[in-house]
Amino acid sequence: AAIAIKYIYSKIAEGSFGDIDGEIKPINTAATDISFTYKTPIDLAGFKSELLIGSAFSNLGPKVSYTDSGEKDFIPTNLGIGAGLGVDFDDVNRVNIALDINKLLVPTPSSEDTDNNGINDYKEKSVVSGIFSSFGDAPGGGSEELNELMYSVGAEYVYDQQFAVRLGYFNEHSTKGNRKFFTVGLGVKYQAVGLNFSYLAPTTNDKSPLDNTLRFSLVFDFDKNTGDLDVNDI
Repeated sequence: AAIAIKYIYSKIAEGSFGDIDGEIKPINTAATDISFTYKTPIDLAGFKSELLIGSAFSNLGPKVSYTDSGEKDFIPTNLGIGAGLGVDFDDVNRVNIALDINKLLVPTPSSEDTDNNGINDYKEKSVVSGIFSSFGDAPGGGSEELNELMYSVGAEYVYDQQFAVRLGYFNEHSTKGNRKFFTVGLGVKYQAVGLNFSYLAPTTNDKSPLDNTLRFSLVFDFDKNTGDLDVNDI
């Protein structure tokens, strides 16, 4: 089990705009991540293997506002569950596969304003109420709730715990953002230092700020004798 505390600073614009109530300003807030992981060795067709099961609550924190209008928005609180399987074919060749399912723990947006105060009702829910209501507030019922799930699958080949090649795919329903993309990645580790590289390639014509994204990460393993190659770019 693990817990992480994060500081968030976001600046999307600054100054006054004619169609916005109040001056736009940056936000400053904090959030918490809580995760749980279970790992156990298994025997798979005679090969030494590991089964990994995990879950994570991300971005648990207060609502924020870019103006002084009193209308606040939820930060992207998320629930993720996943499983992974690692298979050692011999002393130097290993394959990892992983599947993640994610769901935003925020209310489904709606245009209802039952108290006529100019703020949509879903934005007036508390953070806790928004989390619990997110499992059953979709206008289309259960089928639309299922459409709010995001799926990710990834595979990785590792040679001698030093070199890795990765491939992943992310899918979001067309009515809930329509983000669909492949990721490819490479990793290299030398003693206590690891370097990871990944590239995101969209598969739809919808424009996204994530299109053709390059990511780099530098990993320091303070216990180099027991650490495995980092797989955070799958």
